[in-house]
Amino acid sequence: MNTLFKLILILFCCNFAFSQNELTHDVYFNTDKYEVPPTEENRLLLFISTLTDVDIESISIYGFCDDIGADEYNLTLSQQRADGIKAIFSSNEISEYLITNVDGKGEVLLKIVNEKNVLKIRGLNRKVEIIVKPKPVPPKKVEKPIVKVIKRKGVAEQIRGDVKVGDKIIFKNILFKTGYSTVTTESKKILEHIAKALVEREDMYFTIRGHVCCTQLTRDAIDKKTKKRNLSEARAKYVYNYFIKKGVDKKRMRFVGLRRNFPLGGDPKYDRRVEILITYVSN
Repeated sequence: MNTLFKLILILFCCNFAFSQNELTHDVYFNTDKYEVPPTEENRLLLFISTLTDVDIESISIYGFCDDIGADEYNLTLSQQRADGIKAIFSSNEISEYLITNVDGKGEVLLKIVNEKNVLKIRGLNRKVEIIVKPKPVPPKKVEKPIVKVIKRKGVAEQIRGDVKVGDKIIFKNILFKTGYSTVTTESKKILEHIAKALVEREDMYFTIRGHVCCTQLTRDAIDKKTKKRNLSEARAKYVYNYFIKKGVDKKRMRFVGLRRNFPLGGDPKYDRRVEILITYVSN
């Protein structure tokens, strides 16, 4: 990477912001390249991490080139750049149905402000623009007090109850951070209650099954911590190690990653999940 391009990256290292309730981010490319430079990929992953708590309505991805090269070539290259950014989003558990536009716009005409800055201006035109539109925040409703409370059976209660081989217990309230195998703080408190129930059920053997959301087809997602494409297995292993730490005999359990083979079909955050499959119950 040349010195000029490095300077451009430094100047725009924090170039994402709120604009009219939209989140925007630009990714810059080397001349004639559609592979994302490592520095730009790190910036993009940082931007994606800020979307964890955003209720996204749509994501638009637009690719651009500088004014050097034929029109047809620039259209193809700009589309390749946009497609490359979409692939990174998909590999980091951003659902594809949220990505409504992936378009190569071709070249950006050179606007010469200062003849000495031509190379710099062209460098800024070799980019992909990302626009994330959050869903509108609905007005708060004044709800009447709930008189009747329906108590639902939690995971710990299911484990302590009547279970049989083949039963599957989904850890519905155990939510994982996007792109990571670690759970949220609130989820860890619930996981502790589940571990206590499993310690009591010495007669039960099970498999911990990890899942991911939003990847292309049935692929696994990338673990942002290790950079390996085995996030579903990493999530199952995290729970496995946690249970061992809390006193569950490791001989009673195993773990496996199921990638994106079994989506639930609802909110994508619930596909970032772990469940247990009962494999043996002694009499």
